[in-house]
Amino acid sequence: MELHDRIAQTRTSGYDDGPDPLADLRERVHMALIEELGPQLLDAAAAPQELRERVRADIRVRLASERGLSVGERDALLEDLTDDVLGNGPIERLLSDDTITEIMINGARDVWIERGGRIMRSSVRFADDEHLRRVINKIVNQIGRRVDESSPMVDARLPDGSRVNAVLPPVSLSGPLVTIRKFGSERLTMDDMVRLGTITPEAVEFLNACLQARLNILIAGGTGSGKTTMLNALSASIPDSERIVTIEDAAELKLSQAHVLRLESRQPNIEGEGEIRIRDLVRNSLRMRPDRIIVGEVRGAEALDMLQAMNTGHDGSLCTVHANSTRDSLARIETMVLMAGFDLPVKAIRQQVASALDLIVHLERLPDGARRVMAITEVLRMEGDIVTLQDLFTYDVHARGATHASDGSLRQSGLRPGFMHKFDLRDVAAPPSVTGLGRVNGGAPALGGRR
Repeated sequence: MELHDRIAQTRTSGYDDGPDPLADLRERVHMALIEELGPQLLDAAAAPQELRERVRADIRVRLASERGLSVGERDALLEDLTDDVLGNGPIERLLSDDTITEIMINGARDVWIERGGRIMRSSVRFADDEHLRRVINKIVNQIGRRVDESSPMVDARLPDGSRVNAVLPPVSLSGPLVTIRKFGSERLTMDDMVRLGTITPEAVEFLNACLQARLNILIAGGTGSGKTTMLNALSASIPDSERIVTIEDAAELKLSQAHVLRLESRQPNIEGEGEIRIRDLVRNSLRMRPDRIIVGEVRGAEALDMLQAMNTGHDGSLCTVHANSTRDSLARIETMVLMAGFDLPVKAIRQQVASALDLIVHLERLPDGARRVMAITEVLRMEGDIVTLQDLFTYDVHARGATHASDGSLRQSGLRPGFMHKFDLRDVAAPPSVTGLGRVNGGAPALGGRR
């Protein structure tokens, strides 16, 4: 049977019904290209466009000698092989699609994507598990990591900052698994978030003033709720004259200020050595004379060091944490402080939290995929053994006769913040969204906040 007849038969019966008839050809041409152009592919000084044209020309020559291929099939193979050699194989086109936020590879023939907050199956396929493993190895090799049967799990990142998690057999029973959390090439601004309905202009004005007044802000929310996006957008209000240290597991933050120092944690090598934890970086950052410290995500014992930094003169610091509500975020921080290994009384931890944090911004991703700020909450003082909270903005699901949860609105509670003296201390003019908090939705003056 000729090659084009086998291709037609496979397309008629379904892609997954049997082996890919082009797999052998792809493998043969790919290996020949690597053998011939290997040193050039690793040359960092090579011009990307010139190298791409050289690879494409070589592929065209090799495919010209293959019989039984139509023009369309040659063009498709040309793009696939170019992506394999210079990019990340079949998922290269998904990575270049800015509307896709997540790529989930459940084996060679089962690829899913998230677009607009909804998960759907993609038509993208790998030739086989070996093809998928080759792409995984290429990704992790870029950062000097290794993944194989002896070390079957790895966290890596792409050059654009997208986070990659890979799991191989024998840990995975479904073949090689890859999850890629994409990091957009363009940073969303607060204006963009207002346009998307994530937050209101009044809340933006209030948060910008809080940053100018150097309040310590915690951004909380579940996975995929937009915490890092909010942190990025908020950071734009930090004055350009300040020295900022950012600390992350995977470098995602893109600050536009002139004086930014970026630190990134490091996983242990195959021998289990060389690990640099977030906590180590937080401690080291205190010796770098920062005006503000920004931690991409607090997830362990570094919570204690972050609280101490906020309590020792590093006002205006920001961080994010996974939590389902503002109250849950405090409970999570309390638990993470205990992970530091010190036998601290719970009341002492809560006193540190109440003293360090000024504001919590809580986000959620709603069932239709929309991301919304659900609450902006002030952290007040201790009352007995409890840290008291005060909601300054809350999300009203039923606002304006909304028919869907995402049609609601973020409304002011009418309570006056207790940190107004910090605005005066920094000579920050309180915006109308703060001075107007004495009125609820244009109604009668409120009686004041719970202190």
